Amino acid sequence: MTSTLNRGLLAGAAGTAVLNAITYADMAVRGRDASELPEQTVERFADALDVEVPGSKRERSNRITALGALTGTASGLAIGMAAATARSAGLRLPAALEAVVIGAGAMAATDGPTALLGLTEPKNWTAQDWISDAIPHLGYGIAAAAVLRATDEGRDAVQPATAGLLLRSAALGVASGCRSSLGVAAPTLRGSGSRVSRLAALATVGGELVADKLPSTPSRTQPQGAAPRFAAAVTGATALARRQKRNVFLPAVAATAGAAVGTWAGLAWREWASDRMPDWQAALLEDAVALAVALVASGGPDD
Repeated sequence: MTSTLNRGLLAGAAGTAVLNAITYADMAVRGRDASELPEQTVERFADALDVEVPGSKRERSNRITALGALTGTASGLAIGMAAATARSAGLRLPAALEAVVIGAGAMAATDGPTALLGLTEPKNWTAQDWISDAIPHLGYGIAAAAVLRATDEGRDAVQPATAGLLLRSAALGVASGCRSSLGVAAPTLRGSGSRVSRLAALATVGGELVADKLPSTPSRTQPQGAAPRFAAAVTGATALARRQKRNVFLPAVAATAGAAVGTWAGLAWREWASDRMPDWQAALLEDAVALAVALVASGGPDD
């Protein structure tokens, strides 16, 4: 864990340095003003939290400027650590795609809060605005990805996902689309975890099996019902891939597709069965099928 943290900090620091260098080079070439968004973001957050930045007018302005810069640095380091964690978990992308994904993550971490706070409206940006924002963040992604690849260790080496792993990940996704808890619980039950973790997994599954039958339970296709199914599917597929020291990217994609199938197919089954049997019977049949598929897909601890 320490190695991953250190690699993430190095990647984030390198990416942040390159991003700042490109930004300042652009300012020097075009003679443009520095962006005021970091300071405005700090002020908006301070107002939202009802926190007063102390000092005289000049001191307060200087503090806000410093806090804006520190916030950007912290964001850069955090994205680097997130990328290192994903890589250590077995996520491997082609070099160019990895740089783009990391850069896009850094861009989202910067622009997302400002858009949510109403400080900017990306849909109204010009092509020049997009280019000016995207290029520095792409530089961040290239530098961070290069550091992560240069500091890879032998123990982090992973192999491409096999066809069997992809099939099992998709099947686990289908089961998760039917019962979200199975995406995480099934690999736990079939893995080499502790008795406590297995009991917790059983309790989670049991709780969902009961909750599924309640009239107050939201539809699985609503955001609050669908999101946990997809998240659990990806989490479970990641666990299967890590168990085999395989790249988690394609298994996660397969699990996501499977979760979509399970979510809407399960709903279609319940609607079809509603005219032919009591809903609780249809639900129990779905429970049994989903549980069987999840347990078979999750395999054993040493496969």
